[in-house]
Amino acid sequence: MSVTSDSGLRERPERVLAREFLAWGRRNCLREFWAWARWKQASVPSVEQLSGAIAEMRVGQRDEARDAAEDLETPIFLLATGWRTGSTLLQRILVTDPRLLLWGEPLGEMTLFTEMAQMVARMRGFPELEKQFIGNQNSSSSMPTSWIGTLFPPPEDFRMALRMLVDRWLAEPVRRRGFARWGFKEVRLGATEAILLRWLYPRAKFVFLTRHPHDSYRSMADANWHHVYYRRPDVRVDSAFGFASHWNRLAVSWSHLPAGFPSFQIKYEDLVQGKVDFRKLESWLGIQIKEDVALSVSVSSTRASERLNWHESFIIARYAAAGMRALGYS
Repeated sequence: MSVTSDSGLRERPERVLAREFLAWGRRNCLREFWAWARWKQASVPSVEQLSGAIAEMRVGQRDEARDAAEDLETPIFLLATGWRTGSTLLQRILVTDPRLLLWGEPLGEMTLFTEMAQMVARMRGFPELEKQFIGNQNSSSSMPTSWIGTLFPPPEDFRMALRMLVDRWLAEPVRRRGFARWGFKEVRLGATEAILLRWLYPRAKFVFLTRHPHDSYRSMADANWHHVYYRRPDVRVDSAFGFASHWNRLAVSWSHLPAGFPSFQIKYEDLVQGKVDFRKLESWLGIQIKEDVALSVSVSSTRASERLNWHESFIIARYAAAGMRALGYS
């Protein structure tokens, strides 16, 4: 069998296929480099910046230990290193406890918690911030003769105002449905947002889920990944470079969390190979897990490509290297 080319000559089918494959590879490679050139990195404050702002607002206020001792809310936040990490599978495993409801990426493309973190972090370095918070000494009789042009409510009221937003949005709908515990899973949030969530909920527990970036990217590429956004509409993750940058930022960020941060780390590779100690996890979270129930049903799957293109492998190895080292991936 042969194929007639534009010049009228007969070509063997394997040569036609090879030429088409090379042309496809060039187009894909050019698209990757174009994505690299126009990539818009997400702007997220560092753990140090956010922690510093929170510390400044705590001056003269209630301490963290007292907040935790008196707080009754114990949400669970499942944070993963991006898409196709098995986060939905682990979410389903955790909600085998009938008392728990975990939302799935609630309005994730709004990056609401990242925006909150940026807002709080900007308070660091406010000139004479402590002096502008109202204190017990401020009385109605002294206000007419005092400088009150920049008088703020106490920082605890600011914290509780942010928390009330989250409570009304995510916690109360859970209670109305008869659940006792709540939380959510996300694939966009890193250590900075975890610090914010713990500031809002001092007794929160965090489960961190990771997967090797090569395998995550390969699965994502096979799942119509060109419609994925980190933040809609301006930060789209539609290339190996964009994916590797996002994965790496999250993976590296977790190494910056303070010692003793309430977290439990799980690797996807251990999850699918039955190596996760669910008894230890359920005891730590204070729930009852029936992992066999969730693992007995396959909800969704994608075709797995045999290998990545050379330029995709190079890009991921280059731009996710720091995160792979931090998480122990080769």
